[in-house]
Amino acid sequence: MTFVKQYVLLIGSLGVLACAQDKNPVNNSHSYEIIVSELINPWGFTFLPDGSILINEKEGKIIHFTNGKKTQITNVPKVYNRGQGGLLDIKLHPNYTKNGWIYISYVSSEGKEKGGHTAIMRAKLKGNSLIEKELLYKATPNTTKGQHFGSRIVFDDNGYLYFTIGERGNRDENPQDITRDGGKIYRLNDDGSLPSDNPFINQDNAKSAIYSYGHRNPQGMVIHPETREIWTHEHGPKGGDEINIIKPGKNYGWPVITYGINYIGTKITDKTSHPGMEQPLHYWTPSIAPSGMEFISSEIYKEWKGNLLVGSLKFQYLDNCYIKDGKIIKEERLLDGLGRVRSINQGPDGFIYVGIENFGIVKLIKN
Repeated sequence: MTFVKQYVLLIGSLGVLACAQDKNPVNNSHSYEIIVSELINPWGFTFLPDGSILINEKEGKIIHFTNGKKTQITNVPKVYNRGQGGLLDIKLHPNYTKNGWIYISYVSSEGKEKGGHTAIMRAKLKGNSLIEKELLYKATPNTTKGQHFGSRIVFDDNGYLYFTIGERGNRDENPQDITRDGGKIYRLNDDGSLPSDNPFINQDNAKSAIYSYGHRNPQGMVIHPETREIWTHEHGPKGGDEINIIKPGKNYGWPVITYGINYIGTKITDKTSHPGMEQPLHYWTPSIAPSGMEFISSEIYKEWKGNLLVGSLKFQYLDNCYIKDGKIIKEERLLDGLGRVRSINQGPDGFIYVGIENFGIVKLIKN
């Protein structure tokens, strides 16, 4: 790579960027290499079998990074780029080498109403262009609100496609109503059809793709490398960001229960628990504004193997979460002060790669 330069984190100089509200200690036993420079908002990225990288820039560009060069992909879906919405996650089919399918989440203005809503598309890459584009899901109705689109994508071991959609700033109607899109995690077959055992498929007027509900704005989702459970995190309001383990048909509470409050300091609810609603595995107060999520399963990071990584937009670091007996027992800052951490992936080489706004994609080096 022509633009690879190693930096050692100088905690003394970067520490001034840390917000005093967040008490997680800094771990300085690491450095990083810049792999892809000069990116604005690398919302999602994925590795192709040849080791090159497809990168979604939120503004609506897909970049193919190979041999140190960036090439812009053509025939990308038209994106409604507003507020937190735009071109979002990107993921390869588990059998990509055989079928060539690439899955993309983005905000689409397709529909009768003004504005946009989260959509899922699959396509194939031929040369530097997307071909055979297929729209698999488009949430409705459109709205011009600029917040809470989700949207992460994962596949489970059975080949089911999961994706998240935030409640689009309509907390009073969307997250608790399974007849409406938003504030949900969805499950489809890889071709966009509905699995016959989806939890609400036989319920009148329900959105049959819904897998779980009562979510606010999930911007992290990953499969646990050992238990194979689906783990997510979601933005709370002021306080109350959550990590959840997702189970079919379950209600995760928003906004009936929350550990957060309104941004102006007033209460949303007096309840942090309620019958029939799931408790988070972990929550953050104050909010760290989480985005991106990955487990470390690589032997490269022996002392951190099994840890969960979560990006912090608000405090600008990579949160290294130690887990014991199903609970997070310790957190520490990695890449402290480098920028707003947006996306995280463990690469095919076993290294952790991190997408940072107004910076680029870096490789985490354990000293």
